[in-house]
Amino acid sequence: MYTSRKKIHKDKDAEPTDFEESVAQALFDLENTNQELKSELKDLYINSAVQIDVSGNRKAVVIHVPYRLRKAFRKIHVRLVRELEKKFSGKDVILLATRRILRPPKKGSAVQRPRSRTLTSVHEAMLEDVVLPAEIVGKRIRYRLDGSKIMKVFLDPKERNNTEYKLETFAAVYRKLSGKDVVFEFPVTEA
Repeated sequence: MYTSRKKIHKDKDAEPTDFEESVAQALFDLENTNQELKSELKDLYINSAVQIDVSGNRKAVVIHVPYRLRKAFRKIHVRLVRELEKKFSGKDVILLATRRILRPPKKGSAVQRPRSRTLTSVHEAMLEDVVLPAEIVGKRIRYRLDGSKIMKVFLDPKERNNTEYKLETFAAVYRKLSGKDVVFEFPVTEA
């Protein structure tokens, strides 16, 4: 089991859970058995992994990867997700970069926080990570009379075949991580 331990690095040297170790083991197995992913997976590791319940009996595996390695993971995203979904049969796999939200600076403080560390910015980036093989082409926020609001996100129709069955999973994962209600759709094209 030590060999799969190099595939997961937790903050402050915390011990990984059993589920996180199983995800790390799956990555380690992929590195050793899959020739096309072997060289790309050599230096990659994850921060954490959680399992989220989606509607009904479906589940999603959310894997947090270090922010620095997000570009390397994006290069192999489609192939890696396909292989991991085979390993965790019946579960959708989503890769997210680990981002940190900083609180607003106190009054009179000379310290400025970076724009990339604001709540809004982190949630926007998280939304893009959740839908990754597809791109976001439009957003609308609908305010209801009772004061609630719902965001509609339109995805690129080119990726419809790869992502259409995951739209429910995307909404459930984003709601769990950010607390915001989102509806994912593909824009209607006029013929």
